[in-house]
Amino acid sequence: MNELKEQANIRNLIYEVRGKQVMLDSDLAILYGCINGTKTINQAVKRNLERFPSNFYFQLTKIEYDNLKSQIGTSNNNFYGGIRKLPYVFTEQGVAMLSSVLRTKNAAKISVNIMNAFVYMRRFINENKDIFKRVIEIENDTSYIKNALIDHEDKINKIFNKFDRKEDLKNKLFFDGEIYDAYSLLVDIISKANKEIIIIDNYVDKVTLDILSKKKVNVMVLLITDENKCKLNKTDINKFNSEYPTLKIKYTNIFHDRFIIIDDKELYHLGASLKDLGKKVFGVSKIEDKEYLENLKERISKISV
Repeated sequence: MNELKEQANIRNLIYEVRGKQVMLDSDLAILYGCINGTKTINQAVKRNLERFPSNFYFQLTKIEYDNLKSQIGTSNNNFYGGIRKLPYVFTEQGVAMLSSVLRTKNAAKISVNIMNAFVYMRRFINENKDIFKRVIEIENDTSYIKNALIDHEDKINKIFNKFDRKEDLKNKLFFDGEIYDAYSLLVDIISKANKEIIIIDNYVDKVTLDILSKKKVNVMVLLITDENKCKLNKTDINKFNSEYPTLKIKYTNIFHDRFIIIDDKELYHLGASLKDLGKKVFGVSKIEDKEYLENLKERISKISV
């Protein structure tokens, strides 16, 4: 059942570019548990370049990048690296080949779920191609029919929204291997922010930035970490801020546990570092006591940037 759920979630990460179904390198890096994010993916491909022809793996153009952001339905906050370095995507064959050259612990299992998701999407498109063709014809018809189609689409969206995954953000326990579920829940929490996100996590790396790139609006992000354990450098921070402003970092070693504060009003406790999502059993809990939140914010205010 968990594998079926994971396959269903992976389908939401499959997009269409150049008439092919593809997945982003940043999403694959998280699913495969790559410690260094897309850098691990890129290195694996470069070491085995002969195995990745253009129909397996290619870099998006600026126009494709913008179209894909529009396809996903958000503003400017979906891809870490963005304009400065356009992301790569992998076709179904490319993902299969990638799993054979990556050496992460869960590569084989994740690859099976991804392949099943691709198969499902291909079957769905084939079975409904006549409907898609009719929709295109209707879209090219009169304005009256177009408005009717929009109205029907709104009604369909409302129906599908009722079946959307609604996690209980108060308490959630994840077991080892549930990488996508953990990642998805953290993205849900971060996406709630309208003004500010504060993350307290000693072990911050590029995986953290990949998760933060999924925030829906440009909000101020404050990372609080141990300088000796932080895996980010000034280049990483400047690169992030060029596309997803604004990220600031405070260094301290006074914290042991991990926390996320959303808009100064919601406090979450994490039993594991963001970089280790799904690798071991851990929990996420929402702390309702406002006194704890105020005390934590007071501690944070005393830490210099």
